[in-house]
Amino acid sequence: MGPKLLIVEDDTALRGVLVRSLNAEGFQAMGLATGRELIEQAEKAPPDALVIDIGLPDADGRDVCQALRSRGVRAPVLFLTARDALTDRLSGFRSGGDDYVTKPFDIEEVVARLHALVRRGGADPGLCVSGLELDPSQLSVAAGGATRSLTPTEFRLLAALAGRSGKAVARRELVNTAWPHGAIVHDNTLDVYVARLRRKLMQLPDAPRISTVHGLGYRLG
Repeated sequence: MGPKLLIVEDDTALRGVLVRSLNAEGFQAMGLATGRELIEQAEKAPPDALVIDIGLPDADGRDVCQALRSRGVRAPVLFLTARDALTDRLSGFRSGGDDYVTKPFDIEEVVARLHALVRRGGADPGLCVSGLELDPSQLSVAAGGATRSLTPTEFRLLAALAGRSGKAVARRELVNTAWPHGAIVHDNTLDVYVARLRRKLMQLPDAPRISTVHGLGYRLG
């Protein structure tokens, strides 16, 4: 049996082409239309690789990738994007992606890149945050049966910390991930957002806490 793939692409025709073509190349490909469906399926049956369209109807594909990483899904991710700007590519890598192709693309390139990703395997598994659930389609975090809404920036920041649970994440890395489009961020802006996240996590039973790692950045858990 070939490598298991999950493909999330909201364009029905393109999704069908990808599934048929990749199955013909020896993969076991399943097509999905939304980020929520992808997260549910990836947690139910972990794939060998994922293909994620950045422009999804219910969430930014990069936020979906971060949510998967925060939940311990370490399969390599190939992003599909209609944009080839450097800032878009960098933000994709910072959110946990491993490679990307721009639309329109040749299916042969997608096949080659996926084979390379599967051979290399996923990222270092690290640790995942027990009981913390990030939902990119709702921009929310839940724990212990309670839920709190997040802004897009808060979501990206928390997902970056959750994806490296128990490990310190440098301030510069957090800024680049939470503000991916080259925004000018003042030195204390990150601290303000971390303070907001701390207050929201304190309202969730059994949620991990964010601690300051002096001289470096922050750590979750």
